[in-house]
Amino acid sequence: MLLLVATLALITFGTVMIYSSSSLLALEKFKDGEFFIKKQIFFVTIGMVIMVLFSKIHYTVWRKLAYPILFVSVAMLCLILVPGFGVRAGGATRWLRMGIASFQVSELVKVGMVIFLSDFLSKRCNHVSEIKLPFFVALGITGLVAFLILRQPDYGTAMLVSGITLIMFFLAGIKMRHLMVMGALFIPLAVLLLFMKGYRIERLTSYLDPWKDPLNTGFQIIQSFISFGSGGATGVGLGGGMQKLFYLPEPHTDFILAIIAEESGLIGVVMVISFYAILIYRGLAISYRMDDFFANLLAVGLTLIVAFGAVINIFGVMGLIPLKGIALPFLSYGGSSLLMSMAAVGILLNISSHGPK
Repeated sequence: MLLLVATLALITFGTVMIYSSSSLLALEKFKDGEFFIKKQIFFVTIGMVIMVLFSKIHYTVWRKLAYPILFVSVAMLCLILVPGFGVRAGGATRWLRMGIASFQVSELVKVGMVIFLSDFLSKRCNHVSEIKLPFFVALGITGLVAFLILRQPDYGTAMLVSGITLIMFFLAGIKMRHLMVMGALFIPLAVLLLFMKGYRIERLTSYLDPWKDPLNTGFQIIQSFISFGSGGATGVGLGGGMQKLFYLPEPHTDFILAIIAEESGLIGVVMVISFYAILIYRGLAISYRMDDFFANLLAVGLTLIVAFGAVINIFGVMGLIPLKGIALPFLSYGGSSLLMSMAAVGILLNISSHGPK
């Protein structure tokens, strides 16, 4: 029940804040102040149907669908790179054109990889603990997925998928020395990839000193700081924020927490973080009390998708880590992230219903 309450609270609060942060932008861009909120309500409605449906599907069904979902995910990642199929926005091709709509494939890939790894590792945990063929198979598939995501390019999501994989390897019983070797190889590669693109270096330098270039690379995070500082303890009131008036870029997507901080203050930010903490706690608790190892891994992996997304976004807009361009689950505007996050919660609810009382 707590998992469902926390999810619905985040979705409700997010919908309200999307309208507050996007109405003027929508009016300027589309001559319709309700453009974004109408689409978000549509996404929420579809998401509710998906969450309820997935909560009724026995979680073992996903074990049978692990390989088909993985195949479809990889195929869609490849299709994005084909001219005419991928939708380019903000310097990256992360969306697949699907008729009148587009879908961010990496959101499906995150869930698909968790389902695949849960099935693969639960069947072969005794072999994966050693450096044998199953270990390299799982690692190779993860590497392929990460490579295709990097081609979009989407460095943040590629690192997120890799991080979840390492944790699931650890839970599957891989020896610590092997995990350390993987880390020793992974960290230098991540650093190398970071310095291969100029805009990634700019994000790093703006994180270290945003005031060095306040009108260019440091502009976003500085405007976010202003939002947090303006809100104080209780905020300026719903709809009263100034940073959404074309100061803070994308106030309804990546930086929605900054608008929450400005309009509802520290109280609103603490409330949001508390709901995430409840959701993550319940997800891990569901995993802990399950006797089925597949269910253990699946619940942990799905919880980590939400946890990593929330932590990366929250820390980024607060200036604690470099900005990654990852949406805040359940709160940021966008259908792909919301639908897949609600699907993940639906699966968690079903796992919970089949666990010991």
